[in-house]
Amino acid sequence: MATTNEYIEYVCEQIKDIGEVRYKKMFGEYMVYINDKPVITVCDNTPFVKKLDCIEEKMKDAETGYPYKGAKEHYVLDIDNIEFCKEILREVEKITPLPKPRKK
Repeated sequence: MATTNEYIEYVCEQIKDIGEVRYKKMFGEYMVYINDKPVITVCDNTPFVKKLDCIEEKMKDAETGYPYKGAKEHYVLDIDNIEFCKEILREVEKITPLPKPRKK
């Protein structure tokens, strides 16, 4: 089941206050960017964040899963817990580098 437009819009609405939020359809699913940094992968109406040291303690009780076949294990982000999501995403955004520009 692919992610619906309504769900990706909902995810972005929940986190709109933490920076410039946008999304891009990739491989049939979505990547959510905060301040142009890729921080959330949304697959099958489920938001995932990478397992990073900076959020390991806060996410220790979080569900985990694989956003797509061949992916590393990620944390599943409880997007309905707005304040917790913002706290996690601020940490992830801080250490996530901007994507390298593509060569044309």
